[in-house]
Amino acid sequence: MSSTIPLKMQVEIERLRLKSPFRIAGYTFNEVPVAVVTLHSERACGRGEAAGVYYLNDPPEQIVRTLESHRSTIERGIDREQLRQLLPLGGARNAMDCALWELEARHSGKHVWTLCGIDQAVPRITTFTLSADEPAAVLRSAEALPHAQALKLKLDGDVQMDKERVRVVRKLRPDAWIGVDANQGYTLKSLNAAMPTFVEAGVKLIEQPLRRGHEAELEGFDSPIPLAADESVQGLTDVPGLVGRFQVVNIKLDKCGGLTEALAMVREARRLGLQVMVGNMMGSSLATAPAFVVAQLCDYVDLDGSVFLAEDRRPGVTYQDGKVHCPSSLWGDVK
Repeated sequence: MSSTIPLKMQVEIERLRLKSPFRIAGYTFNEVPVAVVTLHSERACGRGEAAGVYYLNDPPEQIVRTLESHRSTIERGIDREQLRQLLPLGGARNAMDCALWELEARHSGKHVWTLCGIDQAVPRITTFTLSADEPAAVLRSAEALPHAQALKLKLDGDVQMDKERVRVVRKLRPDAWIGVDANQGYTLKSLNAAMPTFVEAGVKLIEQPLRRGHEAELEGFDSPIPLAADESVQGLTDVPGLVGRFQVVNIKLDKCGGLTEALAMVREARRLGLQVMVGNMMGSSLATAPAFVVAQLCDYVDLDGSVFLAEDRRPGVTYQDGKVHCPSSLWGDVK
């Protein structure tokens, strides 16, 4: 917002139940706790949701503590640039930043995407994620997604198991775009061992193969499949260091601290010749909605987080023909 006005902040933790346990390399999730921020002005309110970054010790409880420690500063009035100076990257800034965007939309009478310079937010093809289960279970999950145009397989670093996961899904869905996400579970040696199968199966993207902090090992690695940085890129200052190591930047609002930083990351990635992907930590449609704005500017979209919930918000994002759509009434509307 261009000028600051007094605000009233409400912040609370909600626990979102999953339909079933969700597994990635090193973690199993049974529920998704999230922090929800609501900012009230005299004329309107704005909302933001953040799950935080689990592998950086940024849980919703810490998000709440961080925001409460700055309550007086926030409630005196704050704009998005001041917020970037006040809070570090992570969930607390994300929830606040998104709430400020919605509040500005309602004050200005313009949709958030209009404020971002986007003429209209349109449905985008999204990946649908398959948990790193036994291959037979992965196959059953894929069979339940006949509408999906794009599938993303979570891997766990067991090369033989990962190769079989890829094979069974490709056999079932010869028509689908397939990407894989190692979630830091590979070494350069195991990546090389799995690569021929990935190539044979027509995998189009490999996300975060190596552990965060080992990015230099990818220098000079001539991957036949584009590599996407996820855990290796948190915010804007990390983007230049990806050049020569990755080809794609995966932007998540919980990592970078909100829509404001995400838009800056898109611009910087494009300037450096990198492709752009948007994803999100698991959460409700309220968390997906701001990322959907970023999706309008991206090459790859991974916004299926709410489909894993036993119950989502209403209204929520919708999925049809493999595409994600966010109704304006969900978040960022003018009313």
